Amino acid sequence: MKKFLTLKHWQLFVILMGVPMIFQFVLIASVITSNNPKIIFVMFPVMMILFMGFFFGWFYALGTNLYNKLPETVTMNLSLFKIFIFIPVAYMLFLCVFLFGIFSNLLTGKEPNIAIFILIIPLHLFSMFCMFYSLYFVAKALKAVEWQKPVTFSDFAGEFCMIWFFPVGIWIIQPRINKLFDPSLNNVNQTV
Repeated sequence: MKKFLTLKHWQLFVILMGVPMIFQFVLIASVITSNNPKIIFVMFPVMMILFMGFFFGWFYALGTNLYNKLPETVTMNLSLFKIFIFIPVAYMLFLCVFLFGIFSNLLTGKEPNIAIFILIIPLHLFSMFCMFYSLYFVAKALKAVEWQKPVTFSDFAGEFCMIWFFPVGIWIIQPRINKLFDPSLNNVNQTV
């Protein structure tokens, strides 16, 4: 997981955006050439799980490793972060399986169970809350580690937005992460 912290911004962008995009192009091309739309229903969950693995892996690596570098004056709850990062992952896996089941039922002519949607709406909203907390945690930890002092939301609101809109924010946030976790810079700082 620590490898995510040393990737260059363009490498992380390619992993988080390029790989899923290429996968999607290949998937659409295979549907067009085979005239079999069922491929989408099978491969879409695979694509989502691939993307989630990269995205949440990067997030988890950021949160846990930045937490280890926090100054003693900053208190943050790492256990809550780990729980709140796990909930969207579990929800997305559940959603992929659920959507696969819905599409399979539709293809075989069965009616989907509408009652399950009553469960999905609160789960989706809670998952969104968990994601926002994770964004908050990572942005606050990043700024607190950089400044080596407690910070308020107004201090790290920019980082929060850049991580939220990660395809753009990666280009600004990841070089800062690289500086914090570059072993050669840490060795220089320790000898001074």
